[in-house]
Amino acid sequence: MPVPVSVTNPNGKGLTAAMPSQLPTEGPFARLKRQAEEAATKAELSIKQETYRNPSDTIEHLVPSTSAVATAPGSIEVHHLNFAYPGLDGRPVPGIPPLLRDLSFAIAPGSTCLLLGANGAGKTTFLKVLAGKHMVPEDQVRILGRSPFHDTALTVSGELSYIGGNWQRDIAFAGTSVPLTGDFPASYMIDSIPGVDPERKARLIKVLDIDVSWRMHTVSEGQRRRVQICVGLLKPFKVLLLDEITVDLDVLGRADLMRFLKEECETRGTTIIYATHIFDGLEFWPSHIAYLASGQLRLFPAHEVPELAQGRLLSLVYRLLSEHREAELKVRGPRPVEWDPAREGEVGSFSYAFNNGWVPGTICSSLSTNAVMRT
Repeated sequence: MPVPVSVTNPNGKGLTAAMPSQLPTEGPFARLKRQAEEAATKAELSIKQETYRNPSDTIEHLVPSTSAVATAPGSIEVHHLNFAYPGLDGRPVPGIPPLLRDLSFAIAPGSTCLLLGANGAGKTTFLKVLAGKHMVPEDQVRILGRSPFHDTALTVSGELSYIGGNWQRDIAFAGTSVPLTGDFPASYMIDSIPGVDPERKARLIKVLDIDVSWRMHTVSEGQRRRVQICVGLLKPFKVLLLDEITVDLDVLGRADLMRFLKEECETRGTTIIYATHIFDGLEFWPSHIAYLASGQLRLFPAHEVPELAQGRLLSLVYRLLSEHREAELKVRGPRPVEWDPAREGEVGSFSYAFNNGWVPGTICSSLSTNAVMRT
């Protein structure tokens, strides 16, 4: 005889009541964070106990000191940042210095920072580290008081936005990329972003002069770049990292975009770092200048740079790059002009690096021993 449901399931919970509770687990980063919080709590308790025994202490001693820049919305703070690309074995390549060495700086909300540097200085790598695309220790990079790599909610929410490079897609294992194209309108890409303010979307489409009926497989590089920028700016960011995004824009498009970004900083207190080699009309745009060379970053307010007040930004960049090239030439010496065939196959010194797996564009990089000779 069937048993009524009112008897077998009086509380209406069904199968959920029989499901086992989820066991609490934590990964290595969560464990380190918990241990750090426990240590901070113990330290705070000990400070409070000492303060209780000494009534002459003031209340300021009970509150741990915090950086106003680090806790302000839209701020960036870097502490002793070091970064190097690993070799095949996942470790830094011996004999090659880190690309970024002991960088420390802070940028306050509402700042517009222009990032300068020669080709290969590490500007793109630096921006990608700030964007959370490369893993570094949590305490070395803080965006809005959080780690951009470990706290993925920063980028998912749009509070931290990175726009750089070309819109590309990989083709299987071809080892190369092709421009992101397709026989669909620009509106398909723009409308695919959920939770967007319609007024902000309309404003960006107007500022970037986008025709939403453009077919993405027939547009020019500059038009495709406009759509890419629009998609990247749809959500109201707090920190924006830009890497050579205006290279395909014409003069009017670049001026309209930079004016929009300046208004975002002035009205919403956002922070922008912009790396570029195109300096037309940027003399009075930045509030800070950052110069990256030899793994070191120099940051100074714009009002301390006389060339900017005189409208000579290009002269400033030329002077900085020339000084660095001359200093590098004295240390390194001139590069060899001609290739010497007699040195073909010559190996000075080598070590063995063990490949830890598949590498893009590399097939059978090692045989049997899984070791490759590193020269």
